[in-house]
Amino acid sequence: MINTGLRSRILAATMLAGLPVSMASAAELAGADAAAAGAAAGADADETLVVTATRRSTKLTDVPINISAVGAEQLAQQRLNDVRDLGAFTPGVTITDTGPRGAGTIVMRGLSADDTSTFADNANTAIGTYLGEVPLYLDFKLIDMQRVEVLLGPQGTLYGLGTLAGAIRYIPNRPDASGFSGYVHGRAFDIAKGKDVGYVVDAAINVPIVKDMLAFRSSTGYFFDPGFIDYPFAVKTIGVSLPQPGPASNPLGTQAQQDANFNRLEDVNYGKTFTTRNQLGLTLDGFNAYLSYVYQETRTAGRQANGGGVLGEDRYEGPWRVAEPATRRSHLVSLEVEAQLGDIAQLVSATAGTFTKNLSSVDVTDLLLDLDYGYENFPAFTGFTRQRAVGKQFNQELRLVSTHGGPFSWVLGAFYNEFRTSNSYREFIPGFAASPTGIAFEVIPNADDNEYASFGRSLTKEKAVFGELTWKVTPEWQVTGGIRYYDYNLSRFGGSTLPYLDGPIQDDLDIPSSSGAAKANGVVWKANTSYKIAPDALIYVTYSTGYRIGGANTGAAPCVLPLNPNQQNICALPDELFFGPDKTKNLELGIRAGLFDNRLNLNLSVFQVNWDGIQLAGTTLNGGIGITTNGGTARNRGFDFSFNAQVTDQFSLRGNYSYLDAKLTSDVPDLLQIRNSKIGSFRPKFSEEDVFAGDRLPGSAQHTGSLAATYTIPTGDNETILNWTATYTGDILTRVGGRGFGEKLPGYLTNRASITYRTDKYELSLFANNIFNKYAVTGVSNDLSRFGFVNSGVISRYYARSVLTPRVIGIEGRYNF
Repeated sequence: MINTGLRSRILAATMLAGLPVSMASAAELAGADAAAAGAAAGADADETLVVTATRRSTKLTDVPINISAVGAEQLAQQRLNDVRDLGAFTPGVTITDTGPRGAGTIVMRGLSADDTSTFADNANTAIGTYLGEVPLYLDFKLIDMQRVEVLLGPQGTLYGLGTLAGAIRYIPNRPDASGFSGYVHGRAFDIAKGKDVGYVVDAAINVPIVKDMLAFRSSTGYFFDPGFIDYPFAVKTIGVSLPQPGPASNPLGTQAQQDANFNRLEDVNYGKTFTTRNQLGLTLDGFNAYLSYVYQETRTAGRQANGGGVLGEDRYEGPWRVAEPATRRSHLVSLEVEAQLGDIAQLVSATAGTFTKNLSSVDVTDLLLDLDYGYENFPAFTGFTRQRAVGKQFNQELRLVSTHGGPFSWVLGAFYNEFRTSNSYREFIPGFAASPTGIAFEVIPNADDNEYASFGRSLTKEKAVFGELTWKVTPEWQVTGGIRYYDYNLSRFGGSTLPYLDGPIQDDLDIPSSSGAAKANGVVWKANTSYKIAPDALIYVTYSTGYRIGGANTGAAPCVLPLNPNQQNICALPDELFFGPDKTKNLELGIRAGLFDNRLNLNLSVFQVNWDGIQLAGTTLNGGIGITTNGGTARNRGFDFSFNAQVTDQFSLRGNYSYLDAKLTSDVPDLLQIRNSKIGSFRPKFSEEDVFAGDRLPGSAQHTGSLAATYTIPTGDNETILNWTATYTGDILTRVGGRGFGEKLPGYLTNRASITYRTDKYELSLFANNIFNKYAVTGVSNDLSRFGFVNSGVISRYYARSVLTPRVIGIEGRYNF
């Protein structure tokens, strides 16, 4: 009995969909003048928005690195709920919206070589995502936020986290001990193709406890996205109802047969999210401390995808046989302290603990049918998975930021991060053991019909010291150098088994397993210089190196060598148990300028990234278990442009455009697996395809852009705001070079608009997103060689396409107090 690479596809797509970020660290606004940042947060104009990416409060126009920022007003005006909504407004970033089931797949400057997926990504270690000082890769809802900053390029010499591609930083509003304040906000909306009305309710309250010293701030919200994808062919009783009740000429059968076997599951891609952020803030002379607790939970019942019409389903229907629920929970406790040390420096300490737990399930029927065990001889055969991924993380960052003045300024930091994961994966086929007619092997029954099981545990510890030194040579010219030393070690423990062959299991301890360890260290560095060619214009050049730490593949036990050729081998060879770090070298030239008394602000950067030792999704040689491996090199180059223009006192325009040319610079043999025939009995069933230097990388668009027009009409003492925004996402490849039956997903243009009436205390809005109800495919799971093949009369439903949210129309209101 020989497993196939098909198992790797479901493991790679679904286990990764449940994993939290493997290594992230603290990096918020340390050393910043919080009062200055808060005062400017409400203004979205580039000339007034204050950011702290360089560890000091700085006008966005004066920051000598590539950063874009979305302020509180634009977050509200564009109804940007979470990270999945940010892609259209942040040049250089492609974010694939695959619905509430995952946290969104984020690709910065094309640094991804994996196939696209309909399962999204909860384990993106190429970037750092932060809430305040704390790393946590979860799509936090953007309520009560001061702003969001997106930094492109490695950030390891200023931040605890050493990033490969960049960072996204959520900057929350902090407790204010000067007075009582808050807001309430509500939204109701209708989604085309959905049955229910969606709604959002959120509020924040700021309560002084000791005036000008101690305050409490709480922000809480509930988001109900009603969904719009139906599963019309879900079986009524798994293992009893027939997933294909008709004859070969009419696989779905008569209406009576469908009524007897199917339950139509409606709007399965709904999202129900509860989120709360609670902070206790202490402010003394030269001392600030924030104690925070954050919790968020998201539930859904299916993918935001269709099956490509394989069973005649329409664009907003999925052909899968069972519901595919997912629940993502996250807890965060953190203590952030800022203390002024005389006139020399400010000490910043960030201590945080996070806990994430992701539970999910998917239809695995087609995977198992394709193993040729004879499962198709059981007419009611239906398989599904249960997956559990738990992450526990502790990190500590200490940072000194100079405040002594003079031509030299510096930042010095130390960082420690400890991250534990525990993952469990099971495949179930109810009813099968009682009727194993025509099966290719002798079944060892087990109580819960568990066909395959695996588990994995890992522990990663990273330590780093980092710093930057800036010399202001003249009032206009500055030179900065930075360096980071990192050291990490990791251990793994895990294994897999086939209970129908090896015997039933009660828990992970019954699964054959083993352990191992690996470690690495290295240095990354940065050089940056900028020159103010005018009071409101500067040019900058940055060269930096970045890295992403390696990890452990915990889903398969190590092979016992030599292998026994007379038995099924599902195991990992020694070089498949771990994967190493990958690294980038980044060169960038940029210019920022404010013209016409800062009524027009321009930002332009050109860049090239060389990527080596790419971390790739692969499979074990024995058993086809999904793993991560290293291979190949790539070169990504392009430019980002953005502008903000106050054309008149009432009319403003803002927009951005990015061009990206991301391609391999070396061949990678046997990277892609394809099916050799759509006939299930054809042999050999699978083959591997090479990819070559010059092949374009998948997952990111070559062209992206947006243009927003806002017109403000004075209405008595108040104002009415009209906004129209168009966003364009260019074509995306689903596999490297489009090879291996990959696809080029067409680009698409969407439009959104709103009308808002605003007073000092409240505002009311009418809005519409995707006004022209554009249909677009945003990602693909599997490739076209797996679309529509027939396995012993059973039509495969293995292929999937994630789709764009159709038109949304709604009303919302906000009241400030």
